[in-house]
Amino acid sequence: MDRESHRNGNSGREPGKKNVSENGKKSYRTPWILNLDTKYRNTIEITKFGIEMRDTVAEEGNERNTEEIQSREEVSRLIQVKRDKLAELQAAGNDPFRITKYDVTHHSAEIKNNFDSLEGSKVTIAGRMMQKRVMGKASFCNVQDLQGSIQSYVARDSVGEEVYAGFKKFDVGDIVGIRGEVFRTKTGEISVHAEEITLLAKSLNILPEKYHGLTNTDLRYRQRYVDLIMNQDVKTTFIKRSKIIASIRSYLAGEGFMEVETPLLVANAGGAAARPFETHFNALDEDFKLRISLELYLKRLIVGGLERVYEIGRVFRNEGIDTRHNPEFTLMELYQAYTDYNGMMDLTEKLYRHVAQEVLGTTKITYGGVEMDLGQPFARITMVDAVKKYSGVDFNEIHSLEEARAAAKEHHVEFEERHGKGDILNLFFEEFVEEHLIQPTFVMDHPVEISPLTKKKPDNPDYVERFEFFMNGWEMANAYSELNDPIDQRERFRAQEALLAQGDEEANTTDEDFMNALEHGMPPTGGIGFGIDRMIMLLTDSPAIRDVLLFPTMKSIEK
Repeated sequence: MDRESHRNGNSGREPGKKNVSENGKKSYRTPWILNLDTKYRNTIEITKFGIEMRDTVAEEGNERNTEEIQSREEVSRLIQVKRDKLAELQAAGNDPFRITKYDVTHHSAEIKNNFDSLEGSKVTIAGRMMQKRVMGKASFCNVQDLQGSIQSYVARDSVGEEVYAGFKKFDVGDIVGIRGEVFRTKTGEISVHAEEITLLAKSLNILPEKYHGLTNTDLRYRQRYVDLIMNQDVKTTFIKRSKIIASIRSYLAGEGFMEVETPLLVANAGGAAARPFETHFNALDEDFKLRISLELYLKRLIVGGLERVYEIGRVFRNEGIDTRHNPEFTLMELYQAYTDYNGMMDLTEKLYRHVAQEVLGTTKITYGGVEMDLGQPFARITMVDAVKKYSGVDFNEIHSLEEARAAAKEHHVEFEERHGKGDILNLFFEEFVEEHLIQPTFVMDHPVEISPLTKKKPDNPDYVERFEFFMNGWEMANAYSELNDPIDQRERFRAQEALLAQGDEEANTTDEDFMNALEHGMPPTGGIGFGIDRMIMLLTDSPAIRDVLLFPTMKSIEK
């Protein structure tokens, strides 16, 4: 079923709107705040009428200095300066783009963290030049690499007159390589005294001016490469993302799980309550869908005898966009034979605790100023008890659909004619409970109406062995004691198809090949789906899902 859940549905969400400039023209800012000369601190606005200039304000202390660039010709001139410098280099036989490799021995943080042992040693660094201060016969520049930045002292007497003259023509944004000796300046800054300096790539575009940075959120998402250059915190977030996913894989390998890959293009997009994207495969002249979950293929592998399997991969849902939803996102689904949803709870608790400790060095995390403790046992509560606790309505005392509808009307919970008693219980949960689930909490035993792929509770068939894991009021994971009765499963699919006929676009249809697999026999199995992006949001204190996706889905810019 829905492993990144249908609970937080995308209905009613709209993509972000276009910017409208003061004169009413549609506009899209470039990320450029000119950096060839610090006196130019103007942004460029691209409209359907061409490039226009709008001044911004540069603050120095309490003073505000505004300088205007009057024409787009000036912008073109500044960009042309870079291209002319490249042409001059190429004409002199010094084309930086002909360089194929550069041997780097150290990164900036390595040098700083190991200064005592590296002082006086020769090192070779490379990266993007982010600052340059030319002072006659000696200059300073800052080189930014993966780990941070480090200062380099470039003196004419050390690198040679010709090389130094060339260095003075380098621009902020150029990629450089520097070989030299590690030392500490008189002001105490760890630096590299350059003996050789090489231009490795010429930047032909203009970076945002360092004082203002790249702050336009829409542009940060559209041009992540500039965002990564200008904002170290962004780079740190994505380095942590990689470490989080690596930690998950490491933990699961230690627990005997096997990572697999399953199809993205499917004939039947099942396993979740969501609208799929559709496409056409020309070679087969057949319509396909992009997968909305990983479930049904992974269960086929459980049938085939692969007892512990998981997949981390992209899924696609044709829905809206908001701070927690992107139409393509990273999902992990995991299935383990011979266990149930209690086993999945234990695994979830241990996994989250392991990843936080390994990547962050602590089991206490802070998101938006709120501390959450992964080191304590996670709370466990049934959905019925949670609704009773926060709304005062006890669904154990509601025995019919009519009573459920009456309770919903009394508490101003909106429902549709097609909703059953279990659907209304779920609506109560969404309305009254979710926002209170800040600390790690398992919400167990969901109504059968919203769980078509889950085993019923033996002592109460109106409910199923399913839990959702919540933190910060968000659903973080969704797990079942998986349904392995093919007769029961077919009836559940028929019920879903009836909902589809009534207009529920997110309802499932029968997957006959999956049914064929299930009829061969699937052992008792526990399964779970984790929203990887939301997990990373929490562990990196990122306010929106697009802050943890390198290239989030964006509306195209009109030309």
